[in-house]
Amino acid sequence: MPEDDVAIDRIRLSGISAIGYHGVLEHERREGQTFVADVVLHVDTRPAAEQDRLDRTVDYGVLAQEVVDVLIGSPADLLETVAERIAVVALEHEIVQAVDVVLHKPQAPMPVPFTDVTVEVHRDRVHRPVVSRTAAPAAPAGRPIPTLADLVVPYLTPEQPVDAAGPTAPGPAAVAPPEAPGDRMDMVPEAAVDVVLALGSNVGASQDTLRDAITALAAVDGLQIGAIAPLARSAPVGGPDQPDYLNTVVLGLTVLSPRALLRACQAIETQFGRVRQEQRGPRTLDIDIVVHGSTVGVVDDLELPHPRAHERAFVLVPWAHVDPSAVLPGLGGGPVAVLAETAPDRDGIRWMALDWWVTEARP
Repeated sequence: MPEDDVAIDRIRLSGISAIGYHGVLEHERREGQTFVADVVLHVDTRPAAEQDRLDRTVDYGVLAQEVVDVLIGSPADLLETVAERIAVVALEHEIVQAVDVVLHKPQAPMPVPFTDVTVEVHRDRVHRPVVSRTAAPAAPAGRPIPTLADLVVPYLTPEQPVDAAGPTAPGPAAVAPPEAPGDRMDMVPEAAVDVVLALGSNVGASQDTLRDAITALAAVDGLQIGAIAPLARSAPVGGPDQPDYLNTVVLGLTVLSPRALLRACQAIETQFGRVRQEQRGPRTLDIDIVVHGSTVGVVDDLELPHPRAHERAFVLVPWAHVDPSAVLPGLGGGPVAVLAETAPDRDGIRWMALDWWVTEARP
């Protein structure tokens, strides 16, 4: 390549995070921990800019998912190995001439106080990675690593049924056909938008309920589940005396209108025996829409973003864990990680379970 054609442009993806099972210690392979990747792609962006065409550059949404596949994939002893695997998937995109990978392990088992451990690698077409791509999840300590494919049906393919995880797992929720648009909550997005759902339960076998509810959500036509947050046990906020809650957050994409998504969530709540008798009272299942794309508004049956999400640690803490760079829009919003640290009920978080959907949570 002539010297004047060397790419000087960069595409930077920061803070891609997922729970992986990498490390040399047994508990790291068993319990997992958060890994965070920063990836810088060295490319020539001129052809894409000149023609305004995505196929002439890197689809960073696709690459981000490939990086997550590596993070949740086959366990490796060393950060160096995982960083090499990420470099491999980046260089599989022909337009990428070189890649810088910074891999963070903020929960590394260290005997002294620290804030982070990182490994940085630079690879290009000459100095290529020394490992092969190994993205398929493997089983830590005799248990399968959960992947989205285990919980999610293919996006917008309702003809493919959900494989229920047991005789009591519910089937897909029935969603009422759309009505004629009446307000902004009936507006169907032109393309899939980000959605954040908060789930909670404190009646019955709550962990099983939440697990099965996520399976039911994944079966809703027009809703794609993208990430599942850790499980948090939290003290009830307001209402009568009642048991602690188990809470989690689900991130995804939807092509449903806000109200259609609300109806789908309420149908799943009903499937699990939700009865609305007492405000803030005990419940078998609660599913709240926290964010629906850029929708902002208040109507009789729905307010977006959720009006109390900014002060609920049991929503903010799990959400920040699965998406450290998330931002809550709207009044009172801001960086979710910051809001989580200042939420008034922050001390009510009892504990967090990272891989709760495949292991037994603590009592």
